[in-house]
Amino acid sequence: MEVTQKSEEKLWSFSFVTLILSTFMLFLGFQMLLPTLPVYVKDHGGDSTSVGLVIGMFTITALIIRPFAGSAADRMGRKPILFIGLIITILSISSYIFAITVFLLLMLRLIHGLGWGMSTTIYGTIASDIIPKSRRGEGMGYFGLSISIAMMLGPLLGIWLMNTYGFLILFVLASLFSLGSLLLSNFSAPDKQKDNRGSTHKPFLSSLFDRNALFPSLLMLIIAITYGGIVSFITLFAEEKQIDHVGWFFFTNALCLIIIRPIAGKVFDRRGEFLVLFPGGVLGIAALYYISFTDSTIDLIISAILYGFSFGLIQPSLQAWTINRASPEKRGAANGTFFSAYDSGIGIGAILLGAYANVTSYSSMFKLSAFTFVLYLLVYGLYLWKAKRNKESNSHPIERTTPY
Repeated sequence: MEVTQKSEEKLWSFSFVTLILSTFMLFLGFQMLLPTLPVYVKDHGGDSTSVGLVIGMFTITALIIRPFAGSAADRMGRKPILFIGLIITILSISSYIFAITVFLLLMLRLIHGLGWGMSTTIYGTIASDIIPKSRRGEGMGYFGLSISIAMMLGPLLGIWLMNTYGFLILFVLASLFSLGSLLLSNFSAPDKQKDNRGSTHKPFLSSLFDRNALFPSLLMLIIAITYGGIVSFITLFAEEKQIDHVGWFFFTNALCLIIIRPIAGKVFDRRGEFLVLFPGGVLGIAALYYISFTDSTIDLIISAILYGFSFGLIQPSLQAWTINRASPEKRGAANGTFFSAYDSGIGIGAILLGAYANVTSYSSMFKLSAFTFVLYLLVYGLYLWKAKRNKESNSHPIERTTPY
């Protein structure tokens, strides 16, 4: 019994390491495009609204496909869905160079969103399969490091390639990294089809979403709105303010994510979600309000530190919380629900904040984004208040004379 327990608590394995590497390569190719696609849109005659649409519409198809991908993973197994998603991703990125108009680029982004939604949902599901429950916060933190490192290196590499060699080489290398992800994914984890046969007996519509994942996913949606504004417009904001080396924002932001994720995961496992979710919200307000007054590279780095610690505390903790609330046969649906909310927030942020910036300014847009974190804290505070009230009611059942 003791040997079995130790085996169950093992975190690092060959499957987990290859999963991290495969995820890193996929996100590296993706992150290379985040600060460069807005410039590509501008070069093809687009404005801030067009940039928001190109970023936002990508998330719409990812949002649509994620529940189906998660359900299919629970019913059919992880790897077939993952392979299809990665192939679509590779073909989409390699076709960007042929998009000579904003409309064509928008169409390719819609297709790319399908592949991205499928592959990232399944990677998160495989991670939840591999990581033992008692170390889920810690394990998700380490899994998220692959994404954070890609966030640190990808934008710098993408901007350097764009400025030095142009968009052709940029898109080719981004495609090759996605291809590397496909090759490595074959070793990332054993397929879980046999473990999840019970989910095939559930009605199709109920298998698309996991009800237990809805509240943490709602919080993720709210936070992702701010991220949609940052990834879509921080490069253009720096150009407007004549701030050089905007790549340092992405580097510093991701470096802070790398530092805080393992710490946040351990705090989540040992003390619960409050000690990571609440401080993360406060830091988020400070970060976005500070960005709105930024006019130098140093200011940009300071705001990146604040935002990196904020997002690094919140995102992996919400994902671990989502998985902890889900039954094993619903992990695919839970991850689909969580990432659908993530995509929805990014899309909403890119489109609405882009339209707002078009009639005001990027500085005003980031001030507005800061209030999104206020909303996040209010919603989370309401949840805590209701949970405390329910706990008090359950501890005094005799005193309940009226139904709630």
